[in-house]
Amino acid sequence: MGKRIHPHALLAFLATLVLLCTDASAQTAVAPESDQIHALIAGGTLPQLRHPNIGSLRDALDDFYKDSGYAPQWFGTGARWRAGLSELAAAPTHGVDAADYGVAWLETETQAIAAGGATPERIARADVALTVAFFRLLSDLHFGRVQPAQVGFLLSSGKPPLDLASLVRGGIATGNLHDLVVSVEPSFALYRRLEAARARYEVIAKTQLPPLPDLPAGTRKVSPGGTYAGVAALAERLRLVGDLPADARQPEGNSYSGAIVEAVRSFQVRHGLKDDAVLGRDTLVQLAAPFDERVRSLELSLERLRWLPTLRGGPVIAVNIPSFRLWAFADAHDDSAAQLQMPVIVGRAVKARETPVFIGEMRYVEFSPYWNVPPAILRSETLPKLERDPGYLEREHLEAVPVRGDAAPITAVNAATLDGLKSGELRVRQRPGADNALGRAKFVLPNTMDIYLHGTSAQQLFAETERDFSHGCIRLSDPPALAQFVLRDKPEWTKERIAEAMAMDKTTTVTLTQPIPVVIFYTTAIVDHTGRVFFQSDVYGYDHRLEQALRTR
Repeated sequence: MGKRIHPHALLAFLATLVLLCTDASAQTAVAPESDQIHALIAGGTLPQLRHPNIGSLRDALDDFYKDSGYAPQWFGTGARWRAGLSELAAAPTHGVDAADYGVAWLETETQAIAAGGATPERIARADVALTVAFFRLLSDLHFGRVQPAQVGFLLSSGKPPLDLASLVRGGIATGNLHDLVVSVEPSFALYRRLEAARARYEVIAKTQLPPLPDLPAGTRKVSPGGTYAGVAALAERLRLVGDLPADARQPEGNSYSGAIVEAVRSFQVRHGLKDDAVLGRDTLVQLAAPFDERVRSLELSLERLRWLPTLRGGPVIAVNIPSFRLWAFADAHDDSAAQLQMPVIVGRAVKARETPVFIGEMRYVEFSPYWNVPPAILRSETLPKLERDPGYLEREHLEAVPVRGDAAPITAVNAATLDGLKSGELRVRQRPGADNALGRAKFVLPNTMDIYLHGTSAQQLFAETERDFSHGCIRLSDPPALAQFVLRDKPEWTKERIAEAMAMDKTTTVTLTQPIPVVIFYTTAIVDHTGRVFFQSDVYGYDHRLEQALRTR
């Protein structure tokens, strides 16, 4: 006969069995969501999102969910999804599109879940979608949404990959998702100023403004002191954008005079126009431009800054092509203290003549340089001129020299000279001097495109507002000033010695103590350290190309 079980032991056994069953039920309740999350990641697609393919994020998603057994991370304790969704909805404040992150769909889904419509499938789908959206937001703000090469920019950020799983896991744990988003954005002060300007112009864009009247009949412009029926509307616009002080006195009637004249001049400077304070067609077109276009220009400028690497401390030279301007900074981390700025001339807005966008390193300066005529210019321009006019060679202080060897220069043009140039055995260079195409100084940043900074004898071109006249290189309005900047750690190279070297008929080469980064960039909106916003024309049409790339990415 078997051993009799004591009643108390039987009760304890039954109680343990109940607890085990309860735990098993709880685990079974979680399991469908975990299974769904695992299946969604493995499937590699979320049709509810604008960009449904999530295959490239599969490893990061696995890392994010696997430690918890693929349990939901946003829809557990504390309704973490609210903070996550709030940051995604704020994407436009960073200059990116909330629709790229499925915000509208996520809002609908989370409301339905919160209202009692939670099912394992719905929670799993929303949880993974929220994670994917957050991963994408961080990546977009850190690296940019398109590759620079897609729009012709020869840039490589060199930034290491983001550990998206670790970053978002940490942000959720600390509750500092906003700080996380801000931390992955570029650290440039210009980037923060562009974000602030974008927010300000977004508010302005929502303001209902009266249209600007046309110019008076029979006139093409209104000069200061003239009459214009749109003075009041003009004043309102200029106050909104900060060119006209809020307390400026309003002109009487339709008189175009007083503070509003200087406000127009300020506006012209900020928009790359001739600052003559004359109300002409170009100025009125810019004044009437929709403010949402200004917002978009700021957003595209933010996108381009995301492509840049983080520059080390120390001097840096920056050229913005649409601004036709160069800045030299003593410290790459402090763009509020430009030691030098000057107008420049950039490549023509035609194919194969544009100045390329890239980052180089200036390594040396040549005073009184030779100009080695590039092969493309030799074929398309110089050779045809020599065939028509052999005297062109000497008149322009040119000479033919062997491509190999050090034979004496040839200054007379004959059939043999032309044959040598056509076959590639000879090349053409221009001797140092006042008429040299490079002026009196050449600043070299070695690159395969043969792009460098140099002076020019055509100083009259700097009077133009749009200065795309070169074959691609950057012409400087004040080479001696840039020479003083790049050689400032060589006390022997005084202002006077630089002038002497530039006046000689032979070349002097000076190597920089340390290479200086040169950022040749392209952005149609810039904000200076005072908060003043400058909008430039899209001289190469790159804004349009970037818009297309963003639409088709």
